[in-house]
Amino acid sequence: MSYSIFLLRFVDREVVPLDTERFRQVTEPYVVAGSLEDGFSQLRAEDGGEADLYHESHGENGMPCVTATHFAKGAMLGVLSRLAAALGASIVPQDGDSLIFHEKERRHLPAELQGNAVVIVPTADALQAAFDTR
Repeated sequence: MSYSIFLLRFVDREVVPLDTERFRQVTEPYVVAGSLEDGFSQLRAEDGGEADLYHESHGENGMPCVTATHFAKGAMLGVLSRLAAALGASIVPQDGDSLIFHEKERRHLPAELQGNAVVIVPTADALQAAFDTR
């Protein structure tokens, strides 16, 4: 069984596209298989931890979402946190409350996510701590 997190960018409570070029810049050093054009990328962090990313692109409109699965603890959580922060995205776990990087982002979340959103810093330790409190 796999655990999934979703990187979603919200503006005025609506999902808006993610910047594909910024996605490419952040992930490129870690890609070991797949590509932006493939809609799938396997990443490997400096400690050997991996993650599978699914990212459908819709041309000039960007990506609606990035889904991360099969991700390792450790450095890969830092990569995923930095990716979300660079994209201006919230991290939405499959079974929990949203994780945001700035309090000001809360007002952009859909109403059902606002109340329980947790503010974290974009680091591996902070993301791991957020997962551990679930």
